[in-house]
Amino acid sequence: MTAPKPVPPAFDSHAGSYEAGCMRGLRVSGESKEFFARGRVAFLRSWWDRHRPSEPERVVDYGCGIGDVCALLAEAFPAARIEGLDPSTKCVQRAVERYGSPRVSFSVLGEVEQSDAEPADLVHLNGVVHHVDPGDRPQLFAAFRRRVAPSGVVAVFENNPLNLGTRIVMARIPFDRDAIPVAPWEMRRRLRAAKMRPVETGYLFYFPRFLRALRPLERFLLRVPLGAQYCIIAVPTVLADV
Repeated sequence: MTAPKPVPPAFDSHAGSYEAGCMRGLRVSGESKEFFARGRVAFLRSWWDRHRPSEPERVVDYGCGIGDVCALLAEAFPAARIEGLDPSTKCVQRAVERYGSPRVSFSVLGEVEQSDAEPADLVHLNGVVHHVDPGDRPQLFAAFRRRVAPSGVVAVFENNPLNLGTRIVMARIPFDRDAIPVAPWEMRRRLRAAKMRPVETGYLFYFPRFLRALRPLERFLLRVPLGAQYCIIAVPTVLADV
């Protein structure tokens, strides 16, 4: 089995400045990184409550960075064990220091033999695919597909290149400037090629903080492909309709 190519080593150099780098871009929205992370996790929790009959027992955050979203996933899915995986040794070390617990663990991608790893009920990715060269993306999709249990779910969150604000934010973040955004239709195509069937696409985050009074309208805009981020939820093709 061929492992997916790692994220460039430069990510090690961002381990200590990750939050500052994110905020350099997100400042134009008026919100923090945690605001967006909590919004994504809330969307995922809501979908799970509507479509899945039982709580997940194992959740994998593929490309977990410094681990802050793993902590939010642990809050949202209190019955689950959370495993964060990332190619950056320094990011994983920081994640362990800040969020490691009996329920939340972290490992370096490349040091984990994916074929022998315990399958997950939920595999979560956020902002991972745009850091992988398009030619290497099939390997990435095949790698996280192997982590999904036959009855499991994959939730992929990505920055939406159709949103001008997203492009402005990415241009201001040091580790996102050279990233190659992924259009929703490409994401769905790649999921299908990796034997996963998209069952939900949602578009999130329309209004910056100064227009926050309009945010109650966002629940009516989930199908409008202009939100700052999108989520595609997919299941293995062997799974019956949900």
